[in-house]
Amino acid sequence: MKLTIIAVGSRGDVQPCVALGRGLLEAGYAVRIVTLEDFEPMVRGQGLEFFGIAGDAQALTNEMMLGQMKGNGLRLLSMYRGIMKTFGAITESYGRSFSSDALRDSDAILSQLPGGFYGYDLAEHLGVPYIALSVIPQEITGAWPLSLLPSQMSLGPWYNRLTYYLGQQLAWQPFRKPINAFRRGLGLPPASFWWGNMRRMRRERVPVVQGFSTHVIPTQPEWGAHVHTTGYWTLDEPEWQPSAELLAFLASGDAPVFIGFGSMPVPDPSQTTALILDALRQSGRRGLLHAGWAKLGAASLPDTVFPLDYAPYAWLFPRMAAVIHHGGSGTTGLALRSGVPSMVVPFTADQPFWGGRTHVLGVGPAPVPFSRLTADKLADAIRVMVTDTVMQRNAAVLRAAMADENGVGVAVQMIDTLLKQKSG
Repeated sequence: MKLTIIAVGSRGDVQPCVALGRGLLEAGYAVRIVTLEDFEPMVRGQGLEFFGIAGDAQALTNEMMLGQMKGNGLRLLSMYRGIMKTFGAITESYGRSFSSDALRDSDAILSQLPGGFYGYDLAEHLGVPYIALSVIPQEITGAWPLSLLPSQMSLGPWYNRLTYYLGQQLAWQPFRKPINAFRRGLGLPPASFWWGNMRRMRRERVPVVQGFSTHVIPTQPEWGAHVHTTGYWTLDEPEWQPSAELLAFLASGDAPVFIGFGSMPVPDPSQTTALILDALRQSGRRGLLHAGWAKLGAASLPDTVFPLDYAPYAWLFPRMAAVIHHGGSGTTGLALRSGVPSMVVPFTADQPFWGGRTHVLGVGPAPVPFSRLTADKLADAIRVMVTDTVMQRNAAVLRAAMADENGVGVAVQMIDTLLKQKSG
């Protein structure tokens, strides 16, 4: 079977789907990844077929985030405007891409785009199965509010459920016209004015495969049997080897503190680097500073801080004294699985949610949003993580609980079963 996986966003959105695609390839499927053009090396490097769509992931993320940081008023409004200014501006090119004849040999469509955008419509047109993929919790529940809201304040089950309906409207209405134009081009009737395909997908109990751990996000009974949680989808990199310089730094003293913000940009990299160095100095700890898309550590660093361009987090995080990161889903999963305390410095979207989960699980301090980050707050958090024995024990217990999870393997088995049921 030829499977088409749609994954659009930053590296944190795309890499788990590439890991899943690799697992499906090894299980005997032919796998195509539809994603932004700059992820072609990652996709082809795993032996997967690549189909590119317009857009530079780093440029889009930078524009969205820096615009949001300058926004005034409600954080939700600023985030929403940033998303619409960037991804909303290229929806027409999405329609052209997903209408390509090159995708018509798909035997099934798997997609992490919310609301089934484009993927569900294409699967309907081709008459093939559709499976929703998600690396963040998006299914309606009264247990917590929608993970994509900047504020994770809960006013009870009724409010929590309401946030999901609000999120669906915020996602659907701006994309209603381009999605229905796409459907018209495929010869399909328009989707619902108010809900798009979302209510229809729930009514049909379209399968949802979630790439995170039940030890982090417990399965909710109200989700239903069509929602499956498998564990995190991580990409193995057996050929990667650490540099002699990195190994020497790790061996030269106490375990350092990792600080990095992944694909998140910052308005002033030099100022943010200075803030981090001040916090490490105050706490008396060595640091490992990941440059990321924020370009941290471009200036000269003291001997106690190592500048890191790249290392697989699965290898790196267990060697740290503590981990401080931006709170992307995949990064959070690797931090929680590392066995050391971690803290989230959220910027946007689902990152405050993961910061809250990290704190609730007792494996890290409360999150500190980047917009409120100071050297003193960061130093205090570092001191807590490297001295709090209860937090350290909780982190070790969580690591043990997650150790035997094989998210990709379980997801591949689940998808294989679902596709056989559809074909049978």
